[in-house]
Amino acid sequence: MAIERWRPFGALTEREPFRDIQSEVNRLFDSFLGRPTAAATGTGSRVWMPVVDMYETNDDLVLDFEIPGVREKDISLSITGDLLTVRGERQFRQELKDDHTYYIERAYGKFERSVQLPMPVQAGRVTATFRDGVLEVRLPKAEEVRPKEIKIDVL
Repeated sequence: MAIERWRPFGALTEREPFRDIQSEVNRLFDSFLGRPTAAATGTGSRVWMPVVDMYETNDDLVLDFEIPGVREKDISLSITGDLLTVRGERQFRQELKDDHTYYIERAYGKFERSVQLPMPVQAGRVTATFRDGVLEVRLPKAEEVRPKEIKIDVL
């Protein structure tokens, strides 16, 4: 008969007491912020969306999507009316050959992010560049929303 040391809360490696709490907090924030959850999409895996910064210059509306670890060929961009949509997939490229993995916190799999544009843009002149994990989308403003200088005549 083997003697095993008694541990009142189980082995620390077997149990992660905060995992359930963290996933519940994530679910609450996702539902509050309107993000799709795994239950809503019908998948068993975690759903993720890239974060975005949106700002405007005199001539353009600029959106910067943060998509690290995704190849350019795995990203698609479309615009329909006033809705810009970025789709893609971050693939898990590492093979886990042993049991020495401690954390896998980054989300993998397909993503989709749609952003409603706050102003009319020229959809035919949109440009997109991808560098260092950031997708920059420049949408030229429509002529009617660009600021126009009016010359004031002195009498």
